[in-house]
Amino acid sequence: MKIHSLMIADPITINENASIREALEVMKVNSIRHLPVVSKGKRLKGFVTLADLKQGLIPSMVGDVTLTDLMIKDPIVVDPDDDVETAARIIYKHKIGGMPVVKNNKLVGIITETDILRAFIDMMGLLTASSRIDMVIEDKPGLFRKVLQIIHDNGGDIINVGMPAQHTDTRVYYFRLSVCDTDIIRKALEEEGFEVISATN
Repeated sequence: MKIHSLMIADPITINENASIREALEVMKVNSIRHLPVVSKGKRLKGFVTLADLKQGLIPSMVGDVTLTDLMIKDPIVVDPDDDVETAARIIYKHKIGGMPVVKNNKLVGIITETDILRAFIDMMGLLTASSRIDMVIEDKPGLFRKVLQIIHDNGGDIINVGMPAQHTDTRVYYFRLSVCDTDIIRKALEEEGFEVISATN
């Protein structure tokens, strides 16, 4: 999945000459926490968060603190044609809530941790009715294929499969299935010598 299919296109922005109070009002009215700062032609000049603005509001009232003082002047950006996984890794690594999406030096969107979480939930089918089987499969040729066949032959329609990233001799696999009778599948797997940790309808 590419970022352009997930990002908020043509996001709300603010001009670099705006005041901190104006930026806060834009965020409040639109219920947003991230605000790209742009110049003419949607050229990205910076990126500011609600936390940054709140922190700078009082100093701005008594001093010369401006929006450009508070914004991140060289924010991390991604391209709309980058993979969503790229954005997820950057957000996780840098502990940020979102970032601008830029194409040819022009702001085209914004992607947040909420957008990525929504994509993950959609891909995993977490909001749709489903069954699940968690089981151990040894790292031996043909075993995974055999499990798939057993599940299929006993009425299981696999939506997705999850597993830990680390490689070991045995792995726990998480099979999410369309709603079905997992007791039948569990019995068939155990009869073939597989260890089923849990099976839920």
